[in-house]
Amino acid sequence: MKLTRKVQEILSHYEGETAGSKANLARILMEGKLGGTGKLVILPVDQGFEHGPARSFAPNPDAYDPHYHFKLAIDAGLSAYAAPLGMITAGADTFAGAIPLILKVNSANSLYSGVADQAVTASVDDALRLGCAAIGFTIYPGSDNSFAMMEEIRAMSEEARKKGLAVVIWSYPRGGKLTKEGETAVDVCAYAAHMAALLGAHIIKVKPPTAHIEQDAAKKVYEAQKINTSTQKDRYAHIVQACFAGKRVVVFSGGESKDKNAIYDDARAIRDGGGNGSIIGRNTFQRPRAEALELLDTLIKIYQGKA
Repeated sequence: MKLTRKVQEILSHYEGETAGSKANLARILMEGKLGGTGKLVILPVDQGFEHGPARSFAPNPDAYDPHYHFKLAIDAGLSAYAAPLGMITAGADTFAGAIPLILKVNSANSLYSGVADQAVTASVDDALRLGCAAIGFTIYPGSDNSFAMMEEIRAMSEEARKKGLAVVIWSYPRGGKLTKEGETAVDVCAYAAHMAALLGAHIIKVKPPTAHIEQDAAKKVYEAQKINTSTQKDRYAHIVQACFAGKRVVVFSGGESKDKNAIYDDARAIRDGGGNGSIIGRNTFQRPRAEALELLDTLIKIYQGKA
């Protein structure tokens, strides 16, 4: 695998890393139609855990089959496919080597009503056994359980690095004193992204930020320093800046179902704000396959600067 200059530049920012972890990060960055550009589109399918099977897959019943998602990600020319243990196990042999895999090693579920948390549902050794390039882990900054979650990913991240895997952190503020609006506030999203970088994530996943500023202390700084968060592009650029001045790969979730034009507008703002791409699930696999492939092809063209 010959690396492009762009990928070499990205890897140069990850000092002190194991060769295996950097090789697997390179594997993701060089995969698919966006390979070598520094941009990514990743398919995540952990919604069955998070929301239940009917809410996740009934809009497109073909998506109940784990093989459906492997094929969608491969045929669309995506950068990677991320899913929990059972989903990846169900297709790991059939699709071995066809696309980089990210094993989601912790999960929540909507039946639980306690303090925001996730259970560890897979291991680094599971990821190795299944041929994965990375592990994926969610933290909930703001939750009363956030410190324990950070300690869990510190330990798993250390093991993953020793065994040559990359680390992806989903950083989703939730719980504690945060309002619902505050979960996607621009100051809170930037804080969450920065925490993921400080925890050693190779790839950081956050939600698209809104213009709302949640923290009073942060609002004073944003106003005093005239930090521009007026447009979506500006907000994405601010999140990227929070990830070590753009020296970490940061991708943004697709969120709840929305029309295609809104998805495309988000992608253009991510691109123009310097983000590395999208990690988009329900907005693809809940659509019929042909429509999903068309949508993903347009997304890729946007990140290529062709749409």
